[in-house]
Amino acid sequence: MAEVHFVGAGPGDKELITLKGYQLLKEADVVIYAGSLVNPELLDYCKAGSEIHNSATMNLIEIIDCMEAGVTAGKEVVRLQTGDFSIYGSIREQVEEMKKRGIPFTCTPGVSSFLGAASSFGVEYTVPEVSQSVIITRMAGRTPVPARESLRSYAAHQTSMVIFLSVQGIRKVVSELIKGGYKPETKAAVIYKATWAEEKKVTGTLKDIAEKVTEAGITKTALIMVGDFLGEEFYYSKLYDKDFKHEYR
Repeated sequence: MAEVHFVGAGPGDKELITLKGYQLLKEADVVIYAGSLVNPELLDYCKAGSEIHNSATMNLIEIIDCMEAGVTAGKEVVRLQTGDFSIYGSIREQVEEMKKRGIPFTCTPGVSSFLGAASSFGVEYTVPEVSQSVIITRMAGRTPVPARESLRSYAAHQTSMVIFLSVQGIRKVVSELIKGGYKPETKAAVIYKATWAEEKKVTGTLKDIAEKVTEAGITKTALIMVGDFLGEEFYYSKLYDKDFKHEYR
């Protein structure tokens, strides 16, 4: 029986799609991809004759109609989403509509851009004795954010933070983080299109990152990274300590 396969496309680099995602994309008869965000080079993996649809020009019902038509015709359908669809991927609304129509589906996770960003910088979010937690969030925009999840309230934890979909309001982001508890000297970084060929990185502190981002002309498709994990202070973990024996190596 034909199915719809949700596939996380990875953070940008066409080779960072998972092997399973690649196989599904290569074998798909119908591909619906998020055209404004997915690297079009990923479509090179599609087989000759497959139907390609750019969802940037489609609304939710049109996307579901296209999926249903493909499955009804016995075709394998891939819904190619950005990064990993479990973070700001709008998968829930698609799944709910598919359930109403009885359309079978599978989900194949991808690599999120926040992971691609850390790899690009060569950093670890969870540095021993510096930070052992990561907050992934966004600033309110056209999609509201619950008041209990404000940037200011999260800043009180002063842990590692990755802020999606907010670079257009970088000055407000910085203001809220400082008012919430981060020091102006806290390390910060912004990465535009992590792992893409046109990737651009800006580093600084909360004191100067907004100005640097403005000078770099970055206004969208970027992540804001904040926290001491970006600094020079670190401690070795116990994982490979020669005097620390355990079963998790």
